[in-house]
Amino acid sequence: MTLVAVDFAAPVDVVFGYLSDPARRPEWQGSLRRVEDLRGAGEVGTTWRDVTAVGARPQMEVTDVEPRLRWAEVGRWRGVEARLRLDFEEVSTGTVVTASVDVTTSLLQRPVGWALRGLAPYAVRDDLRRAARALGS
Repeated sequence: MTLVAVDFAAPVDVVFGYLSDPARRPEWQGSLRRVEDLRGAGEVGTTWRDVTAVGARPQMEVTDVEPRLRWAEVGRWRGVEARLRLDFEEVSTGTVVTASVDVTTSLLQRPVGWALRGLAPYAVRDDLRRAARALGS
């Protein structure tokens, strides 16, 4: 599991609302082109399909929500499962978001899993920084 922390110069309510809204993901997730088949509004059980720039179309589901504190999801696509958890901490300068990422694969997909585990921290950090800039403007 990999941890990444990013500072946001915005209140925790604003940051949580922005990051936990699947419909807004294409605004800040660099690999994402659009969201399809969204069912729900970010609560546990909300599902959608990510449409990515590289052609992957993982089925996504919100697995845990504690408003202002935590939001988690799982994505599954062709034997790869990626879990993302965002923890929110209100600080004097705004909000710190700590992301934990875990990727598991089937035995046949193990080399793909190794590559994704290596790239995930950088991608998540870049996406969260993009979101922080969007909220700071």
